[in-house]
Amino acid sequence: MPPVKQPVVSVLLDPDWASGSLVEDVRRGFASHPRALPPKWLYDDQGSELFDEITRLPEYYPFAREHAILTDHADEIVAASGATTLVELGSGTSEKTRILLDAFAATGTLECFAPVDVSESTLRTAAAQISQRYPGVQVEAVVGDFTLHLAHLPRHGRRMVAFLGGTIGNLYHEERAAFLGALADVLEPGDSLLLGTDLVKSADRLIAAYNDERGVTAEFVLNSLRVLNRELGADFDLDGFSYIPFWDAHMERMDLRLRSEMPQRVTIPGADVVLDLASGEEIRVEISTKFRVSKVAAELEAAGLGVTRVWTDDAGDFALTLATKA
Repeated sequence: MPPVKQPVVSVLLDPDWASGSLVEDVRRGFASHPRALPPKWLYDDQGSELFDEITRLPEYYPFAREHAILTDHADEIVAASGATTLVELGSGTSEKTRILLDAFAATGTLECFAPVDVSESTLRTAAAQISQRYPGVQVEAVVGDFTLHLAHLPRHGRRMVAFLGGTIGNLYHEERAAFLGALADVLEPGDSLLLGTDLVKSADRLIAAYNDERGVTAEFVLNSLRVLNRELGADFDLDGFSYIPFWDAHMERMDLRLRSEMPQRVTIPGADVVLDLASGEEIRVEISTKFRVSKVAAELEAAGLGVTRVWTDDAGDFALTLATKA
């Protein structure tokens, strides 16, 4: 067995990045219509635990469907990519990615794994575990925001960048185009992207997936206000809001909002914002766009990435698309 290589962790985020970014997002988002918060602020420690619980709910199919595709087709994905370096954006604990890492390990072709995430503690723990599990593979973890630090991705051999979980659907169309274009710009010919996308299906199934009977998703979305109370000294009364998920058929996306059940004035001292909400006024916390396979291909090709192969689960609920830079 080869010796374990010590993981390398590069910290690209300024220590004050989170607080400064949160203030900027609050000022911009609460001045928009509808008022909005970026979904990244859902994922503090409590939010991450709640989302982990969501992925195991019977109504929430995306995690299980993507996991099934990886389990059934990891060997084909690895072979089709021809990669020697695997990069994962928004990796967290890299749980699903370990299926790919196992497939790479079976071929002996993987030289480097580069997980990218904003949480330094999570990343350091995962990097240490992966280094032990896959001796001989150099782990180069990057503490960074994948929308800001694509140019800093490790450049060893042929790379496959994995962007899983349907996270691409949390970006608006213009944001997706900018992100995919920026990623294509930093890829070399032969490098590839493995993109996970949730597919369009019946409105009833989609709404059920985001409005579970136990109310875990509602608590998860409400946690965004808890983050503002803690980090910016806001005085949101969480009991004054209800969770409103709905299917936007025109945009083919789920829209997750919090509705103020009464007129209320909220002060957010840390952002120097005073927010007057009317009864019934809503704050958009997250969108989750659903895709058609042809739409995924069109957006990738517009960015300069040609589709190599597409895998779906047996039910056709979710897709993994491998696209390569020519």
